[in-house]
Amino acid sequence: MLCRMTVELFGIKLIGATEETAHKLLLTLAVIAVLVTARLLIVGSVSMVRGQRNDRVTFWTRQGTNLAALVLVVAILLSIWFDDAKSLASAMGFAAAGFAIAAQRAVTAFAGYLIIMRGKTFTVGDRIKMGGVQGDVIALGFLQTRILEMGQPEDVNEQEQPGMWVRARQYTGRVVTVTNDKVFDEAVYNFTREFPFIWEEITVPVPYRADRARAEKILLEAAREATKGVVASSQNGRSAFESEYNVSLDAEEPRVYWRITDNWVELTVRFLVPEHGIRELKDRMTRHILRDLDAAKIEVASATVEVVGVPPLRIERRPAPAPRQISR
Repeated sequence: MLCRMTVELFGIKLIGATEETAHKLLLTLAVIAVLVTARLLIVGSVSMVRGQRNDRVTFWTRQGTNLAALVLVVAILLSIWFDDAKSLASAMGFAAAGFAIAAQRAVTAFAGYLIIMRGKTFTVGDRIKMGGVQGDVIALGFLQTRILEMGQPEDVNEQEQPGMWVRARQYTGRVVTVTNDKVFDEAVYNFTREFPFIWEEITVPVPYRADRARAEKILLEAAREATKGVVASSQNGRSAFESEYNVSLDAEEPRVYWRITDNWVELTVRFLVPEHGIRELKDRMTRHILRDLDAAKIEVASATVEVVGVPPLRIERRPAPAPRQISR
């Protein structure tokens, strides 16, 4: 049995410091050192095998070892420091109450982390929108998620992302940290998790007097040329998605929709694109469309006023009236 002798420092007895607590402290430090070393060895070996330190396997290995180390540390420390079940229960009750009051947001954020992990909401590398921030997930922690921010088109509500200057889905260079408790407050949009493709549209206004059928053909040709490899690569993902959720997705082939307005006909081409490289694809399509419209002499309608004629003006010169004579 361990002797409960008090520990003295420079002749002063330290309250609560006994030989037993010293042994427990040394054992605690040894346990932490062993777990940290084991975690480093596991993550390092996986990184060496994979050859890349930032791939998904390395990330999830690191996440799993972090969780396992946390659970083991808590369980072993409780076993070391509390050998009485009643005292353990009392201490756990007070600790839980105090922790819940002092760290409500932290507890909620950790619960959000568990929801993200269990519900497969997103993972590192996914393109998401969370907490008003849209971009690619580069890190996922117990309390926070780090997102490499990207811009958004002009027609998207700018109030959701103040200070946005990139008008397309390209990186802004900013790394945004979002707490995981946002999964309880608002929707999380995932662009890549289940079906790594999205539908995009380009709208071209065409005057009523133009050759609208030719304009539609030009839009379809541009969309088919730009997305000729996308449709084929999306078949497997489409089939898996429809089988998993029992839904029928829209057709992958480009299609043009017509809409009548007061001034012109809006031709909107709808097409399938991958989750990355959308701006480059739409840039190629736009150049193709403008080139072929110019060759076909089809103008793009705009909200301008065209003066087609001026009514004739006639200027008449009348003689000045004679001065009035005043009789006396």
